[in-house]
Amino acid sequence: MLEIRKLQKRYGNFQALDGLDLTIPEGEIFGFVGPNGAGKTTTLKITAGLLSPDSGSVMIDGVDALADNRGLKEKIGYVPDFFGVYDNLKVSEYMEFFASCYGLEGREARMRCCALLEQVKLEDRADFFVDGLSRGMKQRLCLARALLHDPKLLILDEPASGMDPRTRMEFSAMLKELREQGKTLLVSSHVLSELSGLCTSIGIIEQGHMVLEGSMEHITEQVNSSKPLLIQVFSNMEKALAILKSHPCVQTIAVKRDEIKVGFLGDRQDEAALLQQLIDADVMVSGFMREKGSLESLFMQVTAREDEKAVIRHEMESGL
Repeated sequence: MLEIRKLQKRYGNFQALDGLDLTIPEGEIFGFVGPNGAGKTTTLKITAGLLSPDSGSVMIDGVDALADNRGLKEKIGYVPDFFGVYDNLKVSEYMEFFASCYGLEGREARMRCCALLEQVKLEDRADFFVDGLSRGMKQRLCLARALLHDPKLLILDEPASGMDPRTRMEFSAMLKELREQGKTLLVSSHVLSELSGLCTSIGIIEQGHMVLEGSMEHITEQVNSSKPLLIQVFSNMEKALAILKSHPCVQTIAVKRDEIKVGFLGDRQDEAALLQQLIDADVMVSGFMREKGSLESLFMQVTAREDEKAVIRHEMESGL
């Protein structure tokens, strides 16, 4: 469905995208994740035809979307991370205005607008003014607007931002229904825990290029290996810390009394070797196990920028 290759974009001295590659098969809900400034919104705007790259290609259904801008807009529905200002417009008027932009007029436009408002559960708000809607309702209205021309690909930039937990769940359910109807979705978000339950695949972007991409099954395997090690030391703590700081698989270290939490990138064999190394160094280990992992912990690991390992207190850690 969507293939992005070697995408480059620079703003002055800032390299927003640095050879980004991205592939999304048809029928996927792809979660696009990254810290602020990683290049997510720039990628989405280029894909939606709102911004031109310096170089690279965007292919949709095998067609060069950058060369065929009109064809691109027919295939894509875009939900930005902000709603815009629409003074003195009712919900029905808002929908009918955008319907006219896609060449829908009269009875056909009214029927299409009513059907979409019902789909996003806003049929009882047709006569409400847009500016009086809640954040969640505005996002649902924006989604309905993006569906007016029945696009194959939906691009959503931080769609759940500012929503309360119940509204987020309802919005996620709508996106799943759209996938069942044959849509492909590209969803940018910082709410990682919700992406794990919504998306069929995930991509993590850092400093303008993809650092991890794959199906949720593949990502789940990565999450399992991202779980921090919890090591309880009965004696010889300083020796234990010295070993951990020099170990190639150790990324972060946090200490709380006799417990050490270690961001450890190795597999089970590496774990066993580390335990043996600690024992051989006369470190008395009373506990050695993996903590429950999460998508957040994997995100913190693959986007880490620290050049040196640090020993910190649990209370200070930002995530392992």
